[in-house]
Amino acid sequence: MTDTQDIEKKFWKALKSDRTAMLSLDGVQGAQPMTVLTDQDKSPLWIFTSKETDLVRQLSPGQPGALTFASKGHELFASLLGRICEDNDRAVIDRLWNPFVAAWYKGGKEDPELALLRFDVEDAKIWADASSLLAGVKILLGADPKKDYKDKVAEVHL
Repeated sequence: MTDTQDIEKKFWKALKSDRTAMLSLDGVQGAQPMTVLTDQDKSPLWIFTSKETDLVRQLSPGQPGALTFASKGHELFASLLGRICEDNDRAVIDRLWNPFVAAWYKGGKEDPELALLRFDVEDAKIWADASSLLAGVKILLGADPKKDYKDKVAEVHL
């Protein structure tokens, strides 16, 4: 497996495990923490939210946006660019619905405030943390840290 494939595999595993990322809209101040769900190990990404959030109120169909992710242990970081739209596809809602999502919506899947966002990734860059005890020892022994780090970055098509 190439380093890029390995980094991408680690990204999907971390995103499924941690789920929280910062979502922002192009041209709108500030990013908001959101829970990201995946249908498979590929784009699009899905986000349940409320129609009352500033993000949804300011959203126009297909608006450019960004998603920034850091795994809980900081072993992985990702910056994803793409397009965001509200897509209340009932089949997707049914497939992704779970007790954690249900806890936020008193009306369940029929809650009038429920909004499902679809994030279509167009570009992604993922960094695997190059900091480790071994990396520190190599630096102390005079090794160039940039050499090891070059294999810890992947530009991937999600």
